[in-house]
Amino acid sequence: MHIDRNSRGTVAAVILGSLAVSTAALVFIPYNWISWPLTLIAVWFAIFVTYFFRIPVRRKEGTDKLVSAVADGQVVIIEKVYEPEYLKRDCIQVSIYMNFFDMHANFWPLDGEVSYYRYHPGEHWLAFKPKASEENEHTCTAIRTADGQEIFFKQLAGTFARRIVNYAKTGMKTVAGEQCGIIKFGSRIDMYLPLDAEIKVKKGEVTRACESIIARLR
Repeated sequence: MHIDRNSRGTVAAVILGSLAVSTAALVFIPYNWISWPLTLIAVWFAIFVTYFFRIPVRRKEGTDKLVSAVADGQVVIIEKVYEPEYLKRDCIQVSIYMNFFDMHANFWPLDGEVSYYRYHPGEHWLAFKPKASEENEHTCTAIRTADGQEIFFKQLAGTFARRIVNYAKTGMKTVAGEQCGIIKFGSRIDMYLPLDAEIKVKKGEVTRACESIIARLR
C-alpha cells in the first residue's frame, strides 16, 4: 500500500495540522477533559485522511475482454441508456457509488487505448441522484480494445468531492488494474458498456476495484 501521488501534500498538511492541534491542546489547555479529546480527534482525523488516500495492492482481473471495476463501492444502477457524448448509441450503464469511507482511487477497467477524454465542470449534487450524471463536475474517458470494441466511463464528483484527478490522454495505452486517477471524497463512477456485453454484477452488489468483474465483452 502507498499514498496517492496527488494527495501526498494533503496528507502531509493534515498530519502537520493534527500535530500542531495536539501539541497546542496538551501544552496550553490545562483541563484534561478538553485537551485529551481534542488530541484524540486530531490524531483520528490524521489517520483517517491517510487511510482514505491509500492505494492498496490488488489482484488485476481485467483483460481486453473482462471489464473490471473502476472503483470500490456499491452498484446503484444497471440499465439500458443512450450515451450521447461520444459513443452515441444505446449502452448498458453500470454505476458504482462510493461513500465517504470507500477507497477513492480509480483504476483502468480494460486493456486497450484511450480513444477519448474530456473534463466537464459542473455542479455538486449528491452523487447517487440521477441528474448528477449530466450536471455534476465529471470527466469522460473512452477505451478502445485491440479488436475495436469501446467502453466509456465517467468520474462524477459528489457533494463533498471538489477535485477529480484523471491521468488519461488520448492515444495512451491502458492496462487493467493500474491507477487512472482519484476522486477526492464521495462520488460515483458511470460505466457504459456494449448492449451485448455479459453483465457480471447485480444492483446492490459491492465491488472491489481491479478485482470485481463488471462485464465480459463479446
